[in-house]
Amino acid sequence: MSAVFLSVQRTLMGLFAIAGLLIAQTGGAQEGPIEIRVAVLVNFEVGEDTGDAPGEFQAWRERGLDNQPLDECFDLPYSTHAACVDRDRGLLVTFTGLTQDRAAASVMALGLDKRFDFSHSYWIIGGIAGIDPADGTLGSAVWANYVVNGDWAHEIDAREMPKDWKTGYFPFMTGEPYPQPRADDTGKVFALNRDLAGWAFKESAGVELFDNAAAQALRAEYKGYPEALAAPKIMRGDNLSASTFWHGKYLNEWANDWVGYWTEGDGEFVTTAVEDSGILEALRFLDGGGRVNFDRIMLLRTASNFSMQPPGMTAVDSLTRETEGFGGMLPAVENLWRVGSNVARALIENWEQRRSAPPGS
Repeated sequence: MSAVFLSVQRTLMGLFAIAGLLIAQTGGAQEGPIEIRVAVLVNFEVGEDTGDAPGEFQAWRERGLDNQPLDECFDLPYSTHAACVDRDRGLLVTFTGLTQDRAAASVMALGLDKRFDFSHSYWIIGGIAGIDPADGTLGSAVWANYVVNGDWAHEIDAREMPKDWKTGYFPFMTGEPYPQPRADDTGKVFALNRDLAGWAFKESAGVELFDNAAAQALRAEYKGYPEALAAPKIMRGDNLSASTFWHGKYLNEWANDWVGYWTEGDGEFVTTAVEDSGILEALRFLDGGGRVNFDRIMLLRTASNFSMQPPGMTAVDSLTRETEGFGGMLPAVENLWRVGSNVARALIENWEQRRSAPPGS
């Protein structure tokens, strides 16, 4: 056997070994996309993904569904953060970044990523929120039927508006607050699958919610608001998605009126957050392209702060205190995972049935 032949043989064996290693690392050249059963979209993390003060993402990253860390993460170069996956169970979790524009871009990038198959996925959009003290309290977990966009509007400074107007903020391409018939709602109202939301509410009804002394102390200031004074609970209520972090009694009244107007009295303003209308716009486009199913989307917001000041405090003082840290932050991020993971687990454990049709349908 010639030296040349032996050299060629050794070279080929080396190449075969390298190819085998690459196939093992990538799961095989012919492997298809990972079927995602439940995709969880939260909005932010603080500091590291694990081991420090938690944001919305950390509990999911550290615990997955049953205290199994999500250690397999896929870099998403066109999105805010990597997607971490439990491949065996079909769970994917990522965070979108704050603000509507960043969240929308991140979700679009994720939805178009061919490494994942979202054709039968359920989506849990989750995050902390402000809550109307007339409806609920810190640490509560709220499943929504509607998300209403609070941004697309005309505005006249209150000092220049007609004296008989309640607000100078009114629907785009109209000439007054809340005209009838209702203005065009394209891009203003996202109606989610009501039956699916009802199922998620019932499925999570028995989850034990976390509470702490900081939330209890802040809650106690809202005398005259029985729902705010009560213990946290799992509930139903709709979300106002607006890019401005608003706060105070009068804007809280506006939020109730705005959601009531756009849902024609069917919705009830309970929580306020930023990103949801951007996320849902991206998912609606992805649904139009056949990448996702919009009827499989759920919105879960957990209350970290109140949307208005307590009695005896000015709106400015209340907002200033909130910028120093939300009193219900820890219960909100913990209960987001407790409630959300309960629903995700129920979907995944009954996947043979849930793949073909949403529960409640």
